[in-house]
Parts: sequence; structure tokens; C-alpha cells
Amino acid sequence: MTAQNPTLPTAKLARFAGLAYLVIFLAGFYAEFYVRPSLINQENPFQTAQAIRASETLFRSSIAGDIIMILADIILALLFYQLFKPVSRSLSLVAAVFRLAQASTLAVNLLNLFIAMQLFQTADTLASSNGNFNDLGMIFLNAHSIGYSLGLVFFGINCLLMAYLIFKASYFPTILGALVMLAGLGYLITSFAQVILPNYANYQGIFEPIVLLPAVVGELAMCLWLLIKGIRLSTAGNASEITLAQ
Repeated sequence: MTAQNPTLPTAKLARFAGLAYLVIFLAGFYAEFYVRPSLINQENPFQTAQAIRASETLFRSSIAGDIIMILADIILALLFYQLFKPVSRSLSLVAAVFRLAQASTLAVNLLNLFIAMQLFQTADTLASSNGNFNDLGMIFLNAHSIGYSLGLVFFGINCLLMAYLIFKASYFPTILGALVMLAGLGYLITSFAQVILPNYANYQGIFEPIVLLPAVVGELAMCLWLLIKGIRLSTAGNASEITLAQ
């Protein structure tokens, strides 16, 4: 009987992680950067309510996109724990916990979108109370934005821990760890700014590029590296040594 190749599961895990990362990118971009910006006008609650009522299925699809993103994030947290466990079991576990905390926060935060949608529907039914219900709906949409930033605090810490693990590992380039570290710092700076600054909207155009550019570059690079290269446990020498998959 031929023994099973012990390196194959890890190579598969790496590519599954890359696939999960790709799902997160596509679903998250669709929900947060394509659908909702096309429907929500922060300066006009009435227009926002009309747009969401007229495109309720589209709005609901953005929530479904978020759910898919969150599920993929949970899977990715577990896969990364397995992939980085040879580097440091304890730090890999802590990083997974912070990523799962982010997923939990974002999942609960979706309730704000459902409440806002119901308020807009109520405003359409009770025409005399249109303004009040539309304004309340906008409050819950803004609460969702704040909740998203709170989730990114946990994710920012996860990125910093992941960057350290990448630096310590030999199978990722150092530049990738640097990009992930910058992404984590960007998430933390932007999230805390939104929480602390009462007039954050005035500086949003400054803070958002800080988080978006390194986050997109760093995380997309990680995604592509896992999908294209993969990793495997070395069959020679120390069993904990990790090398690039061929």
C-alpha cells in the first residue's frame, strides 16, 4: 500500500485559502462598493428611501453578498490557522480569534440594514410619517457604517498578527508581510478616526485612501500568491519546514 503524501493536504489548504480570499473580495466589493453606494445618498434620506424601495431585491442581494463574505471569512480564519500553525501555534490561534471576532461583528451589524429597509417600507405605507421614518432609516444605515468600522478594528489587529507570521515564515516574500502590516495599520487608523472624530465626514476623503490602497494591494497579493503558488510541508528534513508548492 502506498502511503499518502503528507504534503498534499497543506497544498490544498493553501489554495482553498486563496479561493476563500477571492470570494471575500468579490462578495465584499459587490455589497459595499457597488450596490450600496448606488442606492444610498447620505445627504438625502428621501432619495435613499425611494431608491431602496424601488430596488429592494438589489439591496437584499448586497446583504446576501455580505453573508457570503462573512462565511468565507470564517473558513479563511480556520485555514490560516492551519497554514501558519507551524510558525507559531499560539499566534496563529490569536489571529484566528480576531478574524472570527470581525466576522461576528459584521454578521450582527447586518441587522441595521434590515431595520433600515423595514423603516423605509413603513415610510412608504404611512405617507404622513415619511420624513420621520426615512430619517430613522438613515440612522440605522449610518449605524451599519459605524459597525463595519468596529469590525475592521478586529481585522486590523488580525492583519498585524498575520504580517508578523509572514515575516517569520520563509514561504512568503517580505514585501507581502509589509503590505499586510500597512493594511492593518490603515484599518486601525481609519476605524478609530471614525469613532473618535465627530466630524469624520470632513476628513473621509483623506482617511479612506489610507486604508483602501494598501488593503487592496496587500490582501489581493496574498490571495493571488495562495491561488497561484500554494505552500506545502517539506518532505525532507524538519517536518515543520514549509516551502513553496511546485
